[in-house]
Amino acid sequence: MASTWTLSSPFLFCTSSIPRRNINFTYNKRLCSPRSKLADATTSMETSIRRSANYAPSLWSYDFVQSLSSNYTGEKCMTRSSTLKEVVRGMIRNEVGENPLALLNLVDDLQRLGLSYHFVDEISNVLEIIYINCYKSDKDWTKMDLNLKSLGFRLLRQHGYHIPQEIFKDVIDENGNVKEHFYEDVVGMLNLYEASYHSIEDESILDDARISTEKYLKEVTKNVTDETMLSLIRHALNFPLHWIPPRVETMLFLQMYERRSDMNPKVLELAKLDFNMVQVVHQEDLRYASSWWKETCWEKFCFGRDRIVENFMWSVAENYLPHFKGRRDLTKVNAMITTIDDVYDVYGTLQELEQFTDVMNSWDVNAVKQLPHYMQICFHAFYNTINEMSYNVLTKEGAFILPYFQKAWQDLSNSYIIEARWFDSGYTPTFDEFLNNAYMSIGIAPIIKHAYLLTLTNVSEYELNRIGIAENMIRNACLIVRLTNDMGTSSDELERGDVPKSIQCYMHETGASEVEARRYIKTLILDTWKKLNKERRAIVSEFSHEFLDCVVNLARMGHFMYTDGDKHGKPDMFKPYALSLFVNPIEGLP
Repeated sequence: MASTWTLSSPFLFCTSSIPRRNINFTYNKRLCSPRSKLADATTSMETSIRRSANYAPSLWSYDFVQSLSSNYTGEKCMTRSSTLKEVVRGMIRNEVGENPLALLNLVDDLQRLGLSYHFVDEISNVLEIIYINCYKSDKDWTKMDLNLKSLGFRLLRQHGYHIPQEIFKDVIDENGNVKEHFYEDVVGMLNLYEASYHSIEDESILDDARISTEKYLKEVTKNVTDETMLSLIRHALNFPLHWIPPRVETMLFLQMYERRSDMNPKVLELAKLDFNMVQVVHQEDLRYASSWWKETCWEKFCFGRDRIVENFMWSVAENYLPHFKGRRDLTKVNAMITTIDDVYDVYGTLQELEQFTDVMNSWDVNAVKQLPHYMQICFHAFYNTINEMSYNVLTKEGAFILPYFQKAWQDLSNSYIIEARWFDSGYTPTFDEFLNNAYMSIGIAPIIKHAYLLTLTNVSEYELNRIGIAENMIRNACLIVRLTNDMGTSSDELERGDVPKSIQCYMHETGASEVEARRYIKTLILDTWKKLNKERRAIVSEFSHEFLDCVVNLARMGHFMYTDGDKHGKPDMFKPYALSLFVNPIEGLP
């Protein structure tokens, strides 16, 4: 498919030279249908050459989103939820000191079912007891059951405990393979596989464990007859638990847990009820986001992606908990990044983009007079939204955080303009040159900066500056999203004539084939996760778990949104997830 460009006039004031690409031009008299007043206001202006990504329209109309509702509200649901939570607390208390593996399995189920936020203190106490009794000393490691060893390792590392990789030293043979007598324990091998993704740099034992168990699990799927176990294995091979957003995992794991022979009916009922009750909160937040999006008029920018539901998914992935008040602001941030990205990446001429970047760097609303009309609308909506967020913090917290926001957005714009210049000149950057800019241009850093503010209990200049401690962790999370994005979207982006992405830069620099380049990028993603795990462990005491989880969850969203394609750009790919997460409650409750 050749690159598609559009020769049209809406929103245009400036022209630019045609980029140095082999282009197929198409003539399109109207970018929007029905025609908007915003387009009419600038029609008949100077004609210019524009790219068009031909993004599919949104599947979710304003009226549909506003109609979302649920029956899982009110006193009856709250009362039943409270009763079931007390039952689960009793289950936790009954297992303490009796059966560490059963207790760890219960904690794991509660986390995967999205219920652990109700039992934070209980889980913290349980893990501390198990750590002291089973893991603090290495004297019994060689005698530990593989399941206890693997599941405990994963859960304890996840919660900030330092468990050395040497706990698995007796599991791996001299050739780097899991010893054959463990092959009879399919569940143990699956747990070891999941544990291996919590490795950090230079942990060769865990690397060997991951490679060996992955090979084993792929082979064993040919012989496993238990459909539930088969589903768990295939799910793990497709999405290692450490790489999947929690809310998505809950949606998928609920179906598997319900079919398990050891399923607890009370836990299942609570999980279904809680999922539906949290969905109610998400529907409220999504209705708000949809109204804001409509008021911005950005939905009429027909060159861009109308993706308010998909952008809401990013904020849910960052923090799905019902008490989190930042989802609405984060959805605005996500949506603005998507639109501004399309201005730079698809529609704006280089001259316009240079001007827009100058205005972003000056933060001078009076300077918008030099911009074309569509950019004036874009900047005004953006400027007003960011200033309103800053004003709310100033009135509630007494902290002036506008410069903090400004810097985040200016860094993003400055990375965008670098790519625009590369595109205009036909320049292919080196692989390192691309990554040094692209970790910022993926747009995750501003989201994290806003999320950090929204998770602070005390907003002050001191606290705002402390985010620098997490710089390496943030960079690695951004890089993971960038690389997963490139793996899923680079083919489509090259078809429409975008600047080369990491895969193409690596191929150009090394002479590698696309298959070899993709294999290298997959390895780089894995290595970057190890760095992220290491950085999180190093700063776990410096920040709230809420903020650290947000950073990791954004990295996970890279895998979710871009594995096997572009769920953010292609609405049909995301539709079944949107229906399950935001529209349809889980059935089967009493």
